[in-house]
Parts: sequence; C-alpha cells; structure tokens
Amino acid sequence: MRMRQSLTQYEAAFKEEAQESVVRRERLRRQAVQRARVRRVERVEKAGTVRFTMLVLAILATAVIVTIVMFETLAMIAG
Repeated sequence: MRMRQSLTQYEAAFKEEAQESVVRRERLRRQAVQRARVRRVERVEKAGTVRFTMLVLAILATAVIVTIVMFETLAMIAG
C-alpha cells in the first residue's frame, strides 16, 4: 500500500512539474516575441532618424552649393 501511494505521489509531482514546464515555456516564448517586437520598433525608429538626418544634410548642402554658384555667376556677370 505504501509503495502504491509513493508511486501516486511521484506521478502527481511529475504531472505538476510537466504543467509548470509548459507554462514556463509559453511565458518564455511570449517574452521572446515581445523582445523581438521591441527590437524591431527600435531599429525602424533608428533607421528613420538616420534617413531624416541625411535628408536634412542633403537639403542644406544643396542650398549652400546653389547659393555659392549663384553668387559666383553674379560676380562673373557683374565683373
């Protein structure tokens, strides 16, 4: 009788541990998905910031070049 009770206890403990393992795996999977989502959002934001900075620099460089060329042309015409 004692052996049967002990075996029943082992089986119950095994089932409980298996259920906890399933719950833990699911929780870890959800956390991994969440981390991946956060990393993707951060990557997109960083890429957007870099693109915007490059656009602003290109516009400023174009404005400077056009201004210099315009004044050089004006100086040649007036000179």
